[in-house]
Amino acid sequence: MDELFSLDEASAFASEYVGKEVTVSNINYLIQYGRIDKILTNRGLCVSKNQLISYYNSFKGMREIEWKNKLGQDVNWNLSFDNYNESQTTKHVHRLHPYKGKYIPQLVEYFLDNHVDPFKKEVYFKPGNIVLDPFCGSGTTLVQANELGMHAIGIDVSVFNSQIANCKVQKYDYKLIEAKVATITSLLENFEKTLNIRPFEEELLQALTEFNNKFFPSPEFKKAVYQKQINEKSYAKEKEEQFLPVYNAIAAKYNININSSGNSFIDKWYFETAKKEIYYVNSLISLTDDEIVKHLLQIILSRTIRSCRATTHSDLATLIEPVYTTYYCTKHKKICKPLFSIMKWWNTYSKDTIARIEQFGRIRTDTVQICLTGDSSSLDLEKSIFSIGGDLADAYRKNKISGIFCSPPYVGLIDYHEQHAYAYELFALKRQDELEIGSMAKGNNRTAVQKYIDDIVGVLLNCKQYLKDDYNIFIVANDKYNVYPAIAERAGMQIVEQFKRPVLNRTEKDKNAYSEIIFRMKEKG
Repeated sequence: MDELFSLDEASAFASEYVGKEVTVSNINYLIQYGRIDKILTNRGLCVSKNQLISYYNSFKGMREIEWKNKLGQDVNWNLSFDNYNESQTTKHVHRLHPYKGKYIPQLVEYFLDNHVDPFKKEVYFKPGNIVLDPFCGSGTTLVQANELGMHAIGIDVSVFNSQIANCKVQKYDYKLIEAKVATITSLLENFEKTLNIRPFEEELLQALTEFNNKFFPSPEFKKAVYQKQINEKSYAKEKEEQFLPVYNAIAAKYNININSSGNSFIDKWYFETAKKEIYYVNSLISLTDDEIVKHLLQIILSRTIRSCRATTHSDLATLIEPVYTTYYCTKHKKICKPLFSIMKWWNTYSKDTIARIEQFGRIRTDTVQICLTGDSSSLDLEKSIFSIGGDLADAYRKNKISGIFCSPPYVGLIDYHEQHAYAYELFALKRQDELEIGSMAKGNNRTAVQKYIDDIVGVLLNCKQYLKDDYNIFIVANDKYNVYPAIAERAGMQIVEQFKRPVLNRTEKDKNAYSEIIFRMKEKG
């Protein structure tokens, strides 16, 4: 006989069954997306034990077997960190701002901390050491070094990447931040009223609710799609077109401009109403005298406007074409609308940012971390360290830099400046796209791969002169083009160990089996 579970009971059962935490929200997701049925009883909402078992048996333990068959039996599943949920892999300041190409903090911690296990047989770094990341990105290595009581230096060619990283490791006056955010929020609320957005969106949302309840009832529609009882594409297109006249009429009623104007990134990707709010908040932030506070407020605004671009919910990461109308959302399985105001996300991210910097503030150690903006192949690191002075300079004089932990850009994969184009434009930051190594714009042909090798070798040769003699270098890479043996040889190094790990949920859409290697390098003996 089948057994019925309340949502709390289902959460507890599923957690034990799969060997990792399954929350009530996870169970609700299964219901909402038609994976299991919701069953109403005199006890309230329940779910079927048999359906839960059937669902979890569809993948329980199978992914490791399947991925090893595809990627090789040398994959170290211990480094998948699949026992961590998203809130743990994006803990405290690690989710201060979105960033493509970011590794999870647990990977950094694994190699920096003082534990040993059957795979990691020795300790590579100790508290008080200096760790270098010459491809700093959003600063994951810096944050984890701080947690472990180590000093850390990052280098990045992108001034905005450096700003994200430095904002993560900065010490703050929380009351001052809260006061500045409260002032800006209050002024933005008043400004929003002059744009007539709220009554427009309230009427539009009411019309969407009625339309979606009728034509996309949840979870019935999602279940029908999941079970292939309906042609989602053709049905969605028909209903999308059916709602458009309603949308146009409401926009006209409130005199909302639903067309773009201008040639800049912000002109293209934001509605006129949102644009006005963006420039208004930025003008308020520009009046801030304290540079530390100003930079954090800019990070909040940048994170906000990234979520407010005129695109679909499923396309925030890739940005194909702007969307200025209501549309069928493949993520939510209903007709959704683009965003006309930044108010909601400014509120959400302001509160979230303050909470995250306070969380990190409670566990941070009294060590020094900084990201320098510059070219890692030529930067005079010693000069920069002595210019900073203090504990960092003392630690460097005592034992130089102990080693490197980094993940260089992959060949032809990401344009690191372009992913934050809105921030460069809004804050008038200088772009240095030409200094990017392995950018998508440079391609992945034979010439591009050779240039990549030359550039990485240049970085390692420059950086290793600041390292102690018995250094350890860890490079995280998916070495698709098998370049790192040649890079190590030309940099006067040898690869002494390799750790091959599966990368789970690496992007919003790509769930294919994928691995990367952590190369451990030392000076060639």
